[in-house]
Amino acid sequence: MPARRTVGWSAAVGAAAVLWTGGIAHADGPAEDTTSPAPPPASGAASNQELSAAVSRIKVTQTSGPTGGKQGTLTSTDVNWEPPPCWYEPAMTPEQLKKFSETGLALGQVSPHASWGGQKLWTDHYRDGKDAYNYEGGSLITRKGYDDYNLGRDGHFWRGVARDPDAPDSYGCERVMFWQDAGEVPDVPNAPTAETLAAYAYDKVKVPDTEIELKPAAKSTVNLPTWVWLDKGTFQDVKVRAELPDTGLWAETTAKPVALHLDPGTEDAEVFPASGDCAINDDGSIGTPYTKGSGDRTPPCGVRYLRATNGTPYHLSASVTWQITWQGSGGTDGDLPDGTFETTQDMNVQEIQSINR
Repeated sequence: MPARRTVGWSAAVGAAAVLWTGGIAHADGPAEDTTSPAPPPASGAASNQELSAAVSRIKVTQTSGPTGGKQGTLTSTDVNWEPPPCWYEPAMTPEQLKKFSETGLALGQVSPHASWGGQKLWTDHYRDGKDAYNYEGGSLITRKGYDDYNLGRDGHFWRGVARDPDAPDSYGCERVMFWQDAGEVPDVPNAPTAETLAAYAYDKVKVPDTEIELKPAAKSTVNLPTWVWLDKGTFQDVKVRAELPDTGLWAETTAKPVALHLDPGTEDAEVFPASGDCAINDDGSIGTPYTKGSGDRTPPCGVRYLRATNGTPYHLSASVTWQITWQGSGGTDGDLPDGTFETTQDMNVQEIQSINR
C-alpha cells in the first residue's frame, strides 16, 4: 500500500528513494509510513488542515436543493468513472512560506506523499536557491531553488493534493511545491480545470433519501397491485458549487432526478411499467397516488407480488437516477455520468384465502 513519508536529517537513505542536494531531501513512492502531523500554521498562513496534502482548499457550497433530513451520496452508473485522483492547488504566498519555514518545526507536506522535516530543508530550497531533486512519473527531475521565497512577487507556491493519498493512482502530482504568478494556472499535467472542480463537486452532492409512498403501506396481498408514488416537490435539482481560491476557477454541478427504478426483491413479482422505470412527471411527482376504488387497476408505477412471504419479507428497492451536468468558469460546461441513490424497505405479502360454502 502506498504511504506518505516524512524526510528529515535523521532519515535512513536505504529505506526509500530519498534524494539529497544542498540539504534538500525528498521521498517518493511506496515505503513504510512514517508520516508526522502537519506543523502549526504561521500567522496569516494556511490552516493546519491546509498544510496537509490530504485536504483540499476547494470551497464547496450547495446552492440549491433540499437540506436536512436523511441524505446520501450518489453512486456513478459508470463503474469505471472516478473523480481525478490528484491535482495542484495554490498553497502559500511568499510571506506565508517564509514565516512557516523560519518558525517552529518547519514540518509539512511538499507533495501528496512526502513531507520535509527541519527548517534547513525548507530554507535551503525556498530561501537560498539550492536545487531539489525529485522522482516524477518515474524520472529524476531537478527543480531549481528560489531566492528569498520570491518575496515581493505576486503569486503563490502550488502543491499537489491527492483525493485519497493511499490510492495507487494518486502519485501523479509529486512535483515539489513550486511557484506560479498570480492570475495564472500552471501549465503542468494534472493542473486544475473547471471540469476538475465539477468532478470534485460530484463527489460532494448529497441527495435526499428515497422515501416512496405505498398503498397498501404495511402489507401487500398476492396478485393485488401495490401502488408506488412520490408527491410533487419531493425531489428537486441539487446544485453544488466548487471554487478554488486564488485561481478564478469554479464549477457548478447539477444533479437532476429523472427516473425511479423499482426492484421487487423477488422473481415472483411483476413491476409497472415492465422495465421497472417510473418516469418523473412534469410537476416533479412520480407515479399516481392511490385513490379509493383503484385496488384492481394497474398502477402507472407499482409492483404486484405473486407469492406470499410466509414470514420472510421481500426487500423492495427504490433507486432514483440523477442526471449530472455542470457549468464552469470560462464558459465551460459538460456532462458527467448519471448517479443513483437506492433505499430498500421490507415488504410483507399475505395470501387471502376464500372459502365457498
